[in-house]
Formats: sequence, structure tokens, C-alpha cells
Amino acid sequence: MKRKRRVRKAYWLIGLTVMLVVLAMIYVQQGQGTTSHSSSSDDNPSVSTEQQKVLDTAAREAAQYDYDQAIQQLENAEGSEQTKTQEAIDSYRQKKEKLVSWDSDQPIPHLFFHSLIVDEQRAFDGDGMSQGYRDYMVTVEEFQAILEDLYERDYVLVTIDDLAQPNADGTMTYQDLQLPPGKKPMVLSQDDLSYYEYMDGDGFANKLILDEQGDVTNTYVEADGETKQGSYDMVPLIDDFVQEHPDFSYHGHKGIVAVTGYNGVLGYRTSKSAYGPESNQPNPDLAADQEQARQVADAMKADGWTFASHTWGHLNVQETSLADLQTDTQRWNDEVAPLVGDTNAMIFAFGSDLSDWHPYHGAKYEWLRDQGYRYFANVDASTEAWKQLEPGYFRQARINVDGMRMREALQGETDVLDVFFNVEDVYSDQR
Repeated sequence: MKRKRRVRKAYWLIGLTVMLVVLAMIYVQQGQGTTSHSSSSDDNPSVSTEQQKVLDTAAREAAQYDYDQAIQQLENAEGSEQTKTQEAIDSYRQKKEKLVSWDSDQPIPHLFFHSLIVDEQRAFDGDGMSQGYRDYMVTVEEFQAILEDLYERDYVLVTIDDLAQPNADGTMTYQDLQLPPGKKPMVLSQDDLSYYEYMDGDGFANKLILDEQGDVTNTYVEADGETKQGSYDMVPLIDDFVQEHPDFSYHGHKGIVAVTGYNGVLGYRTSKSAYGPESNQPNPDLAADQEQARQVADAMKADGWTFASHTWGHLNVQETSLADLQTDTQRWNDEVAPLVGDTNAMIFAFGSDLSDWHPYHGAKYEWLRDQGYRYFANVDASTEAWKQLEPGYFRQARINVDGMRMREALQGETDVLDVFFNVEDVYSDQR
């Protein structure tokens, strides 16, 4: 009996020894595999959180065709020798080689809008403003549908100084605008982004503000008086769209905002002459409004928007006198430029201009030139696109996208919008 127990014990010890040897071999093999993997960063390198942020930033820049900036970001980043980073650099270099220059004689259209209608029932309620809203505005839903069509048709947002810039001697020259084959540049702008007093209660947003994250958004007052915050006009709507579709923006650029000054800017009653202590309707929050408007404008510029003068008093420059134009320009410099920044772009109100298609000349042009203006935009919906480069300026024609132009399209009176979007699908049945 004792012998059998010794035999069983011997077998048990042998089995335990074998099991321990096997486990030890497995442990050694796993350890060797781990050591081998960690010593070769090219097989499957780990990426730190900071490195991933750089990769993500570069990917967005590349999506917006700024391959040079994306490559520079990656080459200067920590861990640039890693496989994942090198693969991204090689990919962006290959994509850059496929870009094509947009020739200066190719059409570059410029579409513009006014403030967007949020509540059609209040805008089209039959009062004295209804017809004007029908003629000159589009709704939020129409605008969103237009954006979708523009994107599907491969348009890409550029701004006016992507097209031409002054040389060291001040003369203007075309820029080498490069896009992938099939992509088409276009400029987008919005007039009168001041949320005028006459719009109160008619179903429009009432100002641009910064949310808790520092993003530009709107405040909007419902018919029942409830104030909401969100994307209710062109600026935040395009911001949202580009966030979802970064390839809709060239180098992060979005559009041009043309502002007057007589009712303030961006929904803030900022004009000292109109709302100061000695005015007929003083604004007790004038200084606070000016500061908030400045903060919003700074955030917009940092996020791809540029500003243009629409004249302080919404003047028809063709009909106004030189003296009145000079007074108006000085008011814009005093009351608007300190909030939105200096600008070298003039988008004419009323679709007017300093002359016909012939090159600019004369006292009004010389005054604006001496004030630093180098970019000018009028309105001409007779053709898809028109531009003019002269030594002292760059001029571009804009197409008004509004109820009037869309009605003309539906009635067969114009086909100028056909290349941009399907008017029949976009047009609201509430009109």
C-alpha cells in the first residue's frame, strides 16, 4: 500500500514538474515576443494623444487642400519618424502633385445672400415688409438645400483674396489657386449682417454671439417670446456644414460678410452716432455691445471669415456725392473698423458700382483707393461669373440669390442659377 502511494506521489511530482516547465517556456516565449515588438516601432507603433492631435489637424488641413501646411505640421511634430506619420506625409505629397491650377481666365462665380428667414409665417404675414422679404431673402431651409447642391456639384468656398493679391509694389496679380481635378472655386458673401431694427419680430435671428465653447452662433426669439441659441443664419450654418464637409472649404476659408454701421454690426447697437449718449435713442449698453461685437468678429476671422465695407449708411455710391462718400467712409472707419478690423474690400450696396465694365477712374475711385480699398464687388446676374483685374484693384460681379432671382428662374426668364442648384427643388412652397 505504501509502495502504491509512493508511485502515485512520484507521478504527481513528475506531472507538476512538466507543467511548470511548460508554463515557464510559454512565459519566456511571450516575454521575447513583447520585447521584440517593443523594440521595433515600425511594426505597429504606438501614437500618443498629442501626436494623434497633430495627425488629426493635418488630416483636416489636407481635406481642405492645404497640403503644404499639413506636411509642415507633421514634419515638425514629435514622433515624425513614425510609420503612421510618414505614411500621412507621403499620401499628402502624392495628392498635392495631382492638384491643378485654376486658370485666371476660368469663371469663378460669386453668390450672395441677405439674412435668412427662420419663420416664414412671420416674414410672409402680409404686412408692409412681406414683399421685400419675398424678393430679397431666402429661408434657412432653402439655404441649406442650396449648400447641399453646391457641395454635390463640387464647388469649393474660396475668398476674394485667394483670387488676387497685391505685389510688393502694390499692383494686383492673380494667385495660383490649386484644386483637385473637377473641383470648382466660388466665393460666397452675405450683405447687411447687422440685424437691422426693422427685422425685429419678423422671424429672423437677432444677433451673432459666442457659445460656451467660443463658437459663433445666433440668438433667435420665437413668436412666443422664448429666446433660443443655435444656427439660424448663414455664418453658423456654413460653419456647421464645413465642420461636417471640410472639403467644401479651400484652406479653411468660408465667406465674406459685408456690414454697414448705422444700426450697428452683427446685431449689436454699436454706433456711437446712432446710439451714443447724445443720440435720439441712446444705448446704455453701448460699450458692452461694442466689446461683444468685437469678440464675435475676432472669432469669425479666426474661423475663416473676412469682412467688407458695405458703406456705413448703405449708400448708392454711383448716385451719392464725393463729399457724402468721404463722410460715410470716415464714419465706417470710426465706428465699424474698430470692431471688425480694417478691410480692403468694398461690396457695394444696392448692387451699384463706380462705373460700367470699363476700368475704374475718377475722384470716387481715387478716394476709395487712397483709403486702402483693393477689392470691389457689384451685382450682375446676367452671366455665371465676371471678374476684372487692373493694376490697382480686383473687381468681381456677384449673383443675388433671393426670391426674386429664383422666381425668374422658375418662370424661364433666367438660367443663371442652373449651374449652382435646382431652383425647383429648393424653392419654398410657403412663398
